[in-house]
Amino acid sequence: MDHTSYPDSYIRGILNSVKIIAMVGVSPRENRPSYFAFKYLLERNYRMIPVNPGQAGKELLGQKIYARLSDIPEPVDMVDIFRASQHVMPVVEETLTLKPAPRVIWMQLGIRNDEAAALAEAAGLKVVMNRCPKIEYGRLSSEIGWIGVNSRTLTSKRAKIFGKGVQRMSLNRPSVQGGTTAADRATAAEE
Repeated sequence: MDHTSYPDSYIRGILNSVKIIAMVGVSPRENRPSYFAFKYLLERNYRMIPVNPGQAGKELLGQKIYARLSDIPEPVDMVDIFRASQHVMPVVEETLTLKPAPRVIWMQLGIRNDEAAALAEAAGLKVVMNRCPKIEYGRLSSEIGWIGVNSRTLTSKRAKIFGKGVQRMSLNRPSVQGGTTAADRATAAEE
């Protein structure tokens, strides 16, 4: 796969289908980007699992912090990596030892490791590099579209609304505790 750009349908498909995300390298410091992303996704009904060896055993926003992915006692759907590019390969290698294996490896903004991506894809995982799921969720759900980010054009002109009310590009997010929705079944059928 070409990892220089991703179709919205690819990103939307991932964000609609994953429910449990392990964030490797998350910081408990409130001024860090990883903390913002973790909190944002947690508030959007994703089950967030923090992974940080220096904070293992503590809690972050009510979620127990684990030292390693292999310490997590439940399956995860996606591994979100907040580590420098040179530290990605060991995370991907550990991810591939998990049973069942997660479906997605996501590398945050500024993080790219083509060798690790190829390894994950060879094992059947989807890969996203140099993107933030918080930003992509906000963009695709139109939460940040009104300030011009979604259109890639900053402007003071009011956005055009088609039909009545607020225009949204829905991310069909069921509750983590909820059962399977029609959107879940449709996404599974597409994969």
